[in-house]
Amino acid sequence: MEEVKKKDILLNLADLDDTARVCRALSSETRLEILKCLIDRAMTISELAEKFYLPMSSMCLHIKTLREANLISVVPKPGIRGSQKLCGMKTTSVTLDLFAHVNKRTGKPPAYIYMPIGHYSNCEVCPPCGIASATSYLHYEDSPYGFYFSDHIDAAIIWFTKGFLEYQFPNFSLQQGKVSQIEFTFEICSEAPGYNNNWPSNITLEINHNPVVTFLTKGDYGGRKGSCNPDWWSDSNSQFGEFKRFTITDQGSFLDGEKVSEETIESLKMKEGYHFSFILKVDENSSHVGGMNLFGKHFGDHPQDIIMKVDYAAG
Repeated sequence: MEEVKKKDILLNLADLDDTARVCRALSSETRLEILKCLIDRAMTISELAEKFYLPMSSMCLHIKTLREANLISVVPKPGIRGSQKLCGMKTTSVTLDLFAHVNKRTGKPPAYIYMPIGHYSNCEVCPPCGIASATSYLHYEDSPYGFYFSDHIDAAIIWFTKGFLEYQFPNFSLQQGKVSQIEFTFEICSEAPGYNNNWPSNITLEINHNPVVTFLTKGDYGGRKGSCNPDWWSDSNSQFGEFKRFTITDQGSFLDGEKVSEETIESLKMKEGYHFSFILKVDENSSHVGGMNLFGKHFGDHPQDIIMKVDYAAG
């Protein structure tokens, strides 16, 4: 396994989302025992499941929780019977500073914009595709027509093979103080027939029609029901996705904590005019045209749509 550079995790009460995510991961005795094993050596998920006498589905949930907290890394490991997922430590220590938020100069509280996934302003999709609300399909499956009816604003899950969704975010909050960072969070995965946990797709994120990052989703995930999914949604469909955190600062752009671009708030012209565009796209010329599922607050594992958070500098 390629050596992963380990980091220290510093938590505080100013960023409750990150702190809660890490604390939740550490709140399980089983997950703590998993970390103890991984400190000694990297192990595959199947090895861990066998060691702890747990079903693969249960161990996968534990690994997912630890990975989302950035405590461990999970990378493919080629084998005789196909690729396996090798888990290793990603951090050396976790520190929670309970007074960090009061020791710093008090700044303006963050601003939030909640964008329902059906509130796109423009789209272009190719079948297989579909759109559904929390209670029913909004049109025939594999028909792009459904994306243009007025009830598309009720969409709670959207999927297509290639194309894009474009959202217009108001930039009023960017004018209300000195912005330190803009963060977007959303749940997304590939789009395969039914579902396929090994179905890579390249998804490009654009701001104001400027490509900032193309990331790889590893599959269209199923095999268990997404924790937010309504009862009527078939178990044979896509169930949950990968939780993505995209951040733009004056120093560059970051995806899940890793720098991916030199583009900044200024270079992307996010403060100009009254709004900026946020685009999720599957390009037909990419290496992996594996489609896209975008989950709203009534589907997947995370009860949210696209959330924009604006943090302001202290002072």
